[in-house]
Amino acid sequence: MRGKKKKKTKKNNYAFIDSQNLNLSIRDQKWDLDFKKFRIYLKDKYTITKAFLFIGYVPENQSLYTNLQKDGFILIFKPTLKLPAGKVKGNVDAELVLHAMIEYNNYDGALIVTGDGDFFCLVDYLIKRKKLLKLMVPNRSRYSCFFRKMMSCIVFMNNLKTKLHR
Repeated sequence: MRGKKKKKTKKNNYAFIDSQNLNLSIRDQKWDLDFKKFRIYLKDKYTITKAFLFIGYVPENQSLYTNLQKDGFILIFKPTLKLPAGKVKGNVDAELVLHAMIEYNNYDGALIVTGDGDFFCLVDYLIKRKKLLKLMVPNRSRYSCFFRKMMSCIVFMNNLKTKLHR
């Protein structure tokens, strides 16, 4: 058996991305994320074969959705409500958790992209079952304190501006 090289199997990892948290957190840092570069980065760095982007649906944003799909994201839409003040609201939390569980047997590891503590139970569950690849937090300065005890699992996006800026 000596001399035989063990065949390296390529990991099949999925990303589950809270688009609202990602977008607002990056903008708070005064830069815009290039989603095409981000998708390539996820593939190259974390062997992400499928990247699910959870996003509120607004008909006027159709060209944005088309471009995101061209860039390799699988969009999961959440219906939105227009609030009286004109703000659009679409909470994707339940959809992200549900899809992470629907796809559970199809991936080796999950990369969760958010700083929102509403996802603590999902991240904790994936850690306990050795299915969490990483928790990618968009902004080191603004994320849920619930995640602080998971520091060894967290990667921050703050230092990725030079690679992923649009």
